[in-house]
Amino acid sequence: MDYLFTYGTLQDPQVQQYIFGRVLKGKTDFLSGFMRLENAVYERYSLVVQTKDLENKVEGKVYEVTALELKKADVYETSAYKRKKVKLESGIEAWLYIENSH
Repeated sequence: MDYLFTYGTLQDPQVQQYIFGRVLKGKTDFLSGFMRLENAVYERYSLVVQTKDLENKVEGKVYEVTALELKKADVYETSAYKRKKVKLESGIEAWLYIENSH
């Protein structure tokens, strides 16, 4: 199993049901050194950017997902995002979607 840290539409149960065929059970966690920008992608979706300032913190949900579910999430997130491995405040290493600057 892998972990996925979410901060936007992937927290929506209807979106989860559509992508994964199930509603995920997650828990709140925090990502230090990042900040969340609203309406940053397509002037509609949020994005987190690394600041390296540990005072900056993003609250989100972390979910256990399978490798196949990660691939499904990749398709949903489109080429606007890419996955990056990060360490959360809980110590969990999770995948995070960040801007794909090509």
